[in-house]
Amino acid sequence: MKTKKKENIIIIIILVIMLIAIIGVSYAAFSFSQAGSVPNKITTGSITMTYTETDNTISLSNALPTTDATGTTRLKEGEYFDFNVSSEITGEVNINYEISAKEVGEGTIDGSNIKLYLTRLTDNGEEQLMTPETYNEETTSNKFTGRPSGEMSLYTSSMNSSESNNYRLRMYVTEEYNPQGDGGNLTFIVQVNVYGKDRVGAKASKVIIENLNSGSTYDDGYDTFITGEDPNNYVWYSGKLWRAVSVNNEAKTTKLVTQWTISAINYNEPKSTAFEGSYMESWLNDTSVDGFLGNLREPEKFIVTDAKWNTTLDAANLGSITRPSDDGTIVEATVGLLNLYEYQSSNNGGTDGYLNNGLEWWTLTPYDSLFMRKVKDSGGEGVTASSAANGIRPSINLKSGVKIVDGNGTESDPYRLEGDNDTNLSGTKLSSRYSGEYIKFGNDENNLYRIVSHENVTGTKITSVEPLKGSRKFVESAFDSNSNVNYSSTNTVGIFLNEDYLTNYVGAEYSNMIEDNTTWYTGNIGQGKSYMLGKYIDATGTTLTSSKTDAKVGLLRLGELMAGQFERGTVKGGILSTGLIENYWLLTPFNSSRIYYVGRGGSFYTHPTSELAVRPSLNLKQNVVITSGDGTKNNPFTLELQ
Repeated sequence: MKTKKKENIIIIIILVIMLIAIIGVSYAAFSFSQAGSVPNKITTGSITMTYTETDNTISLSNALPTTDATGTTRLKEGEYFDFNVSSEITGEVNINYEISAKEVGEGTIDGSNIKLYLTRLTDNGEEQLMTPETYNEETTSNKFTGRPSGEMSLYTSSMNSSESNNYRLRMYVTEEYNPQGDGGNLTFIVQVNVYGKDRVGAKASKVIIENLNSGSTYDDGYDTFITGEDPNNYVWYSGKLWRAVSVNNEAKTTKLVTQWTISAINYNEPKSTAFEGSYMESWLNDTSVDGFLGNLREPEKFIVTDAKWNTTLDAANLGSITRPSDDGTIVEATVGLLNLYEYQSSNNGGTDGYLNNGLEWWTLTPYDSLFMRKVKDSGGEGVTASSAANGIRPSINLKSGVKIVDGNGTESDPYRLEGDNDTNLSGTKLSSRYSGEYIKFGNDENNLYRIVSHENVTGTKITSVEPLKGSRKFVESAFDSNSNVNYSSTNTVGIFLNEDYLTNYVGAEYSNMIEDNTTWYTGNIGQGKSYMLGKYIDATGTTLTSSKTDAKVGLLRLGELMAGQFERGTVKGGILSTGLIENYWLLTPFNSSRIYYVGRGGSFYTHPTSELAVRPSLNLKQNVVITSGDGTKNNPFTLELQ
């Protein structure tokens, strides 16, 4: 079998008038017409892609502004556009493809008043591929699909041999548009394009730097740092969103750091600021189910395992920090944190760079023998005792040979790595997937969850992406109205989770996927104590604690994966709260009268009668399988019980 060696680009543009697929929107006359069903086939080398439009016609008169709820569900003849994208590939070649829309003609209504919505047609109905989005043209091209700049990206995926997908596109006037005084007869026309390109990857160190805008790097002679407020340096790997921070000039390795705080733990015991031998080093490099490294996908394939982490003490102010010497305090480990010099280099000492995520998090840099340097939620630097539990943003170094095969580096379409860009996962057991991947689970506005780990080996522990909401407001509860710090199915929050939550937030379809009984470990973790004490009798992690309870639904414990924050806590450039996150309960006691919770600065503790948000955790059964999706936020796994 001969594998195609050279890169082929297929650009497929179908308009519906004159064999060109066109969707037209008009306030006074919303119209769509086409000249019949015509397969449009492009064959280049070993790839054949076919784009076929159906004979649907859209013909709405007096189209008025509409809500998303109405615009995304229209099913009358002429209210949607169906089309098919299929492939015939010779050899072991996959292709990336992208569906986009491009405004054509001289429309008289601005694209900011138009929304587009794309779904995939399946045996079970329609699968959402994008949320309704206002027409917005990309300023950069996608070299992995061949889409040029100046078009709106609707959906990006990959395709193998003999694959066929049916899509449905809707377009409508936003409900915010005010038609009074516009004179009527306004039009807006887009051309629907499909682009395809071989999945021939290029090295991450090369792609990430070359795709940046001019002036978005800083070379200190050793590393080339990515700089700016929001460059296109997002990377998706092992169920988590990362930012590329720098490329080593000699080794061509690429340093990444997670976009959000994955968890929070005490850095070390009091008066101990050394990274080597700390709780932090242990948690980051723990290869068991309890640590970060043990839940990454094939780390030996993607990550430099003998990386050098410079943990040299530095008390200088942000903006005045010099590169720490290679003769400083160096620790060899697979996973580490950023030091404060690396944070400073991301925005030339400014506080509003891309690494400012509105949360507080540890760096590797000690301030002295008592305090560690941290990045504050405002983006400035601060100090905290090593015995405190701040947020954690793990950092890794991608090997020089790791390739990027998809994405354009934006938050909505991050770079994807070769070997971590799975497709066609239908029928795969959820228990084989990775911490951080997204799942559609539950009802209404609380229907998005993430994998935590496979703590019980056979099944999959998951947690809601954010604390529960009702009518878009966070639901709050006391941990226990009687001041009990020990979680159970009979304390205040336990009753809510194992009764009301299962009935009103989950429903029978999903509830049947949950293990009836899970053991929840409730060991105390005092100030400056190891994260291991939440589950084990000591920091060796060999004997489980006797402090535990059984229940169907529980909460995350201190130091557990995904026990962090995944949205901005503070507005960039200030100290005001964004309202995107809320303090939520953990199930780990601090002592006999206080319980831990997660805030925007890490984990803290309070009285159990306090009212905080609730973020449920539960274990799914081993026979839960994936039916669709790729585990990303925009395309979460859908599930069924086999």
